[in-house]
Amino acid sequence: MNGWLMRVGAGLRHPVESGSHSARPARGGPWARLIALPHAGGWPSAFRTWRPVLPAGVELLVAQLPGRGLRAGEPPLRRVAPLVDGLSRAVAELPPLPYAVVGHSFGSVLGYELTRAMERLGRPPRLLTVSARQPPCFPSEPPFAYRRTDDELLEHLVEIGGIGPELLHRGDLVRPALAAIRADLEAMETYRRPPTGVAVPILSLGAVDDPVVVADRLHLWSLETTGVFSRRMFTGGHFYLYDPDTAATIAEHLLHLCFPHMAEHQEMSHPSAMFTH
Repeated sequence: MNGWLMRVGAGLRHPVESGSHSARPARGGPWARLIALPHAGGWPSAFRTWRPVLPAGVELLVAQLPGRGLRAGEPPLRRVAPLVDGLSRAVAELPPLPYAVVGHSFGSVLGYELTRAMERLGRPPRLLTVSARQPPCFPSEPPFAYRRTDDELLEHLVEIGGIGPELLHRGDLVRPALAAIRADLEAMETYRRPPTGVAVPILSLGAVDDPVVVADRLHLWSLETTGVFSRRMFTGGHFYLYDPDTAATIAEHLLHLCFPHMAEHQEMSHPSAMFTH
């Protein structure tokens, strides 16, 4: 079975198999790791704009869930628990490196639960970054998106910028991806807040013009950690995180929060990746 994590590098994208040579950092290899979790139905390619804005010494691993990418032949999972079980086992098998977790939209739910799981295993990340998702104290309420018809779901994806309007009437092209999107939405919308949070610091991100998320709720991610909490807001709609310039700004900020002594000696690859205080 293909791995749960896809290593994204310069011209290199391949699954990370447990126990394989590729799972071992090379001598003089990465000094830190970023584990990224995309939006509902998202492929590892969702974070393609992040690789150019990270230093070469930061390994970028993106979640590859069942039902998409190289795992398109597997049935998608419809609950958070089995997804996190698979992801946490994959992360636990990686060679030890200081790391951070960043999740976008549905990926924020997975990132939060992955962080809780890794804390229980004694290998927590240094930072959890949650983006474009309301905190667990606001559970999803009916009407649920995962129960919409295919046509209704396609219209919703167009409204939030998930697909271009030119694809609205090309169901033959986009319907094959709807199963994974619907499964992720079901997992997200049936998820309920756990009894305990995390000790890892949380950085909450969002866009003030996001048509899906109530921006004023994002500061309540502070309730989910006993560690340091911070928040930053941007513009760009629900998928703002994947804009190259925004990704550069966030990546620089994230690295300085997690690895200040290491990051200050590393050059960012993207010319617009300037850290702002």
